[in-house]
Amino acid sequence: MSGCDERILALCRKVTAKRPRTVIEHIIQHGFVTTEELKEQYGYNHPPRAVRDVREHGIPLETFRVTGSDDRKIAAYRFGSFEQARAGKLSGRTVLSKKLKEALLEKHGCRCCIYREELAASELQIDHRIPFAIQGDKASGELNPDDFMLLSASANRAKSWCCEHCDNWISLKNPVVCAECYWAFPEQYSHIAMRQQRRIDLLWQDEEIGEYERMKEQAAGEHKDMPEFIKEIIKKELLRIS
Repeated sequence: MSGCDERILALCRKVTAKRPRTVIEHIIQHGFVTTEELKEQYGYNHPPRAVRDVREHGIPLETFRVTGSDDRKIAAYRFGSFEQARAGKLSGRTVLSKKLKEALLEKHGCRCCIYREELAASELQIDHRIPFAIQGDKASGELNPDDFMLLSASANRAKSWCCEHCDNWISLKNPVVCAECYWAFPEQYSHIAMRQQRRIDLLWQDEEIGEYERMKEQAAGEHKDMPEFIKEIIKKELLRIS
């Protein structure tokens, strides 16, 4: 790719992880990469996550629209202006260390902070409570465990998708908004991606599965889906104790 800012290329050379490296090399060779190419050519089922990996290394990318193979408009990404890179993020994110994960495991146990499911430590991923793209890491490089959470792979994907479609991510970039969101602090929040919603994710496992199957059978008998059925149980209980 001719004419690329050498300062951006210098940042690119420091990236060794496979997923962001794939995005970078495609852009260098072709000028941009599309969500379709990331999914079909490289097998990334969640292209925005691969793009986010690049941005979290401090490399500015801009999003634009192109026509995909089915004639629909799709997202594409190319290097942005070096000068427009967010202040304090040019060095990229600090490596999330084994020590940080150990501190999180000690504090929260081997449990996903969103779905509350118990998993092996190796299956839990460290994630910023407030997305790196919004707040970055402290300039000192010292990471506070309170700024992070442990998530299952599915919870991490769900959070990424919701955050990347939130107006705060797209335009406002206000860390305070994130700090009041379910995806950052599910134990205490006032909105979900700037929408007035409340949610709870329930998991039945091991000996609890029998209870779930009995409820499912009863819900089917009443021609109700499980969320509706469980809400009705909760409403009846609240009426009983009020």
